[in-house]
Amino acid sequence: MGAGTGPDGSSRSDEEWERFLRESVAGGADSPKEPSARARAVAKRLRAEPGRDLEGWRSYTPARPKRRTGWYVFGLLASLVLFVVALAPGQMLDLFAGDDPDSPPLAAETARPTQVPPAEAAQRPTMDEPFRGSPAARWASGAAGITVPKAAAVGWMSAAEVERALARSRDFLVASGLDRGVLQGERPEKAIALINPHQKDVQDLLKTAFRAPSEKNDPLLLFSRFQPSRAQLVGDIVKTRGRLTYREGERGALQVTADVTFVYPVTRADAGGNDEIVRTIVRRELVLSWDDPAKVITEPGTFSIVSYKYDMTNGGCGTPTGYLTPPFGTDRRADEAGTEVDPYDRTAPVGRGETSGDECGRATRS
Repeated sequence: MGAGTGPDGSSRSDEEWERFLRESVAGGADSPKEPSARARAVAKRLRAEPGRDLEGWRSYTPARPKRRTGWYVFGLLASLVLFVVALAPGQMLDLFAGDDPDSPPLAAETARPTQVPPAEAAQRPTMDEPFRGSPAARWASGAAGITVPKAAAVGWMSAAEVERALARSRDFLVASGLDRGVLQGERPEKAIALINPHQKDVQDLLKTAFRAPSEKNDPLLLFSRFQPSRAQLVGDIVKTRGRLTYREGERGALQVTADVTFVYPVTRADAGGNDEIVRTIVRRELVLSWDDPAKVITEPGTFSIVSYKYDMTNGGCGTPTGYLTPPFGTDRRADEAGTEVDPYDRTAPVGRGETSGDECGRATRS
């Protein structure tokens, strides 16, 4: 073959141009920007030869990148989960944490729940883990489980006065349902000191209840007490979950409502080597009125009790004794005739108290 002139003015043979074109297709570094007429003629001849499949630089089509749709779907799902967590963090924790003792505690309760706690794996409580196998395993301990809302001025009280009244309302719950001495049967003097001494109906109840307990005048309507000769607490922790709310009541009073569930793990006082543990569960609803002393006869730092209700399971049935009497061993059969209740269900109002029946509830789980 004869010599020709390349696009840069140099003399190249047909064989050289053929080699040059092959290298250009392979990605050679010295590819010409625009082939000459001679180069195009050689390329045309090469394409015409049988078995040739020469793709020139003009016919090159870059590969399209693959769409990673999986990452888009994952991102969308993650955004949805974050959105739901932001709206209802407590419920999401309920769904995913289970009853693992190492799981994070539940978020504070700030409103009435809309769902019951999920079922847990069947696990017997132990002396070291008395709340094992129970939703209460992830509840807060003691006063920490009672949510106190932010204070604002109401009726005759300033925001600072409302804040103090809310703190004292929680103090009453601690003194009546968490004080170690009271739980062991002592008279709840600190709690009684917070009740308006001029409220005749409640004062009459208190005078009679500890001396001659009855269905009408029972210390358990307001206080949690175990008979020390019968039962003793396991450990130093009582689990709680609940909240305080408030609004303006009659005559401009601050009306505080407390709705709190207490879980008490107990064993026989004379257990010896028997480690049978029963969880007595008491849910209380109290409505307290912090009255304007200019309109109601009261004492500074005290409240009047508007109403009191409670639900109780594993606390004993029968004639009132003034004490919670958890059933152990064969005694549990006596409680099996009561109406089934889920003591951890806080979605409905409390149903027992001074205006309700004396039916004994049977726990579907404890």
